[in-house]
Amino acid sequence: PAHHNMFKSSTLKSLHLHTGRNATLPKNLLRFTPQRVLSASYSSLRGGSMCTNAKHMTSQANLNVSFLRQMRQKYSVKVVQPEKYFDKVLIANRGEIACRVMQTCKRLGIKTVAVYTDADANSKHVRMADEAVYIGSNVVSESYTNMEKILEAMKNTGAQAVHPGYGFLSENSEFANAVREAGLTFIGPNSEAINAMGDKIESKLIAKEAGVHIIPGYDGEVSLEQAVEAAKDIGYPVMIKASAGGGGKGMRVAYNEEELIEGYKLSQSEAKRNFANDKMLIEKFIEEPRHVEIQVLSDTLGNHIYLNERECSVQRRNQKVVEEAPAVVLDVELRKRMGEQACMLARAVNYVGAGTVEMMVDKNKNFYFLEMNTRLQVEHPITEMITRVDIVEQMLRAASGKPLSFTQDDIGIHGWATECRVYAEDPHRNFAPSIGQLTSYIEPTSTDGSVRVDSGIVERSEISVFFDPMISKLVTWGNTRDESIDRMIEALDTYVIHGVQNNVELLRDILTKETYRRGDLTTDFLKHEYPHGFKGVQLSETQYNQLAAAAALVEFSFLNQRYSDADKMSSEEFTIAVGRHETEDEKKELRVRINQDGETFHVTMLDSNTTVSINSDWTTADKILRAQIGDEKVILQVRKRRGVDMILQFLGAEFSLEVYNSREAQYKHYMPYFPPPDLSKMIIAPMPGSIISVNVQPGDEVKAGQVMLVMEAMKMQNSLKAAVSGVVKEVKVKEGDIVNHEQVMIELN
Repeated sequence: PAHHNMFKSSTLKSLHLHTGRNATLPKNLLRFTPQRVLSASYSSLRGGSMCTNAKHMTSQANLNVSFLRQMRQKYSVKVVQPEKYFDKVLIANRGEIACRVMQTCKRLGIKTVAVYTDADANSKHVRMADEAVYIGSNVVSESYTNMEKILEAMKNTGAQAVHPGYGFLSENSEFANAVREAGLTFIGPNSEAINAMGDKIESKLIAKEAGVHIIPGYDGEVSLEQAVEAAKDIGYPVMIKASAGGGGKGMRVAYNEEELIEGYKLSQSEAKRNFANDKMLIEKFIEEPRHVEIQVLSDTLGNHIYLNERECSVQRRNQKVVEEAPAVVLDVELRKRMGEQACMLARAVNYVGAGTVEMMVDKNKNFYFLEMNTRLQVEHPITEMITRVDIVEQMLRAASGKPLSFTQDDIGIHGWATECRVYAEDPHRNFAPSIGQLTSYIEPTSTDGSVRVDSGIVERSEISVFFDPMISKLVTWGNTRDESIDRMIEALDTYVIHGVQNNVELLRDILTKETYRRGDLTTDFLKHEYPHGFKGVQLSETQYNQLAAAAALVEFSFLNQRYSDADKMSSEEFTIAVGRHETEDEKKELRVRINQDGETFHVTMLDSNTTVSINSDWTTADKILRAQIGDEKVILQVRKRRGVDMILQFLGAEFSLEVYNSREAQYKHYMPYFPPPDLSKMIIAPMPGSIISVNVQPGDEVKAGQVMLVMEAMKMQNSLKAAVSGVVKEVKVKEGDIVNHEQVMIELN
């Protein structure tokens, strides 16, 4: 079919079937027709069953091939296998990106080798691989970034090539060089290109010489004293950056000299710890820009093309949160100019493979080079969704010496894609990482391939302190931007994640903001929308009523389970206390009456005497409750129901409810209330980590908002501030100490 034109080239999925022009297929062969197989294959790239159930997809494909072989003589059916670029590839990474690379390798018939540490012994990527090699402890330097162990694993397993994914060794020129010196293939650019683009100082000079627009700044490395002087010439605000930085680490914005000095020291310390390189640079900070990046693909034959752009403006601490493709702000002419400049830069360094040229776009649509990431980007799936190109396959193809499968004229834009990065973190506690086991985990799905989940976890997986707390990348596609966003909201509503805190509530809230829906995005989006931090979803009266109606339906359904059909209740009154889960804020109380009329329920809010109808096919065995409440369709998750206690997830947020029937409500007011302890005078570790510095001592007077200490966790340094003013009573930690989650570190009077 026309909309499967991606399969005309070697980007073909599992198999490509051709029937003779005059062949007539019997009805019982319909489900094995080319259109059906191509649809299933295309769906797997767009997030179909292959992402979460590779074994089923493979067995189904094998069944199809077996059946077609029996029929090939009579119906002239041919099975054409895709090209095979290597026999065996080792993926020097973990988690979702390792699974993503393996998915394409398996489709192409390439055997895969996983590497793993103690924490990853039972992980999804290990089970998905054909072979797995243990490479050491959870200390990254002894495992995933240990070049000798990776090379040894390649030699011992006979892997011809290594795909580095992102992070770890993906942008390590020494590793790329060592692989090639060993007579093996590094799936990515050469070490010279990695070095040139990995150094932010050198990359700016190369970009400038290549004719790419760059941000005004100081050309070269700067000391703290030079940075202070340069800022006076450039003008505040300025951006302090680690030359070897990335992923939001080693970067600070300064609006005055005091912030510059503090930011320089913190960024340099972060850079030294994470990149073993403390060179710093300074440049003008462009206020409220858009962050737009261009995906490029290059081969060894000198072909360079761009796969259009991604908008990544919604960021927190320079780390992307929500991405989309294409970008609202770009027109055809601007897209072409930016794409051509990205290719000019790739050409200047003889680039090979997939790379991303990141740019800033200001209010007047001027664009400036920011940096080039010489690896597969985290957010590459949204580009795949709108271009119908498997970027990982093109990386394999280029690394094997073959030309890209298409030219620039073949690349179009098909619909719109949105990506949300789902993290195990608590947005209500300054995004502190959340560790623990996923006690229940169900990924959202779609029947048409419009929902894709790239994950490296399954139910019972552990989110550990040793690695990045990403749960998954959730991607949706639609014919229009609005359709893609609406599908994302529904996917978030049906994403079941129990056992760790997560950022689903924030992600969903972002997508409902008017500024986001209009496409009015800047890198300050979160700062403007949440000036005092994310405080959680605030329910309107209508939403409180919807939540109460759903709770009444759930409780009514559970109660009626006890009775035979003849004895089931048709009506009941409930008193429902609604509050945010895991907070001690006062709960809002609502009195409701529910009446069942056939398949429809009517819920009356007794205090306001308003009634809403609710229709749903929910059963007590379901985790997801889809309902029509009045004129609105709502989706909730039933997280828990025990006694009078119930936890429902609504609008991405968890709500703790107490549901009393008419008899139980009479006794409720006699129950004693125990207020929670006051923790405002304590500085408590939000996660396990190490103490970098302690800024106060007993007897010091401090003000609310003052930095008390700096701790490092998950490669990021965090400044912990006093919630209230007071006098330091006791300091329980010192520099270099390792602290546990929720350990009390400082107490105030």
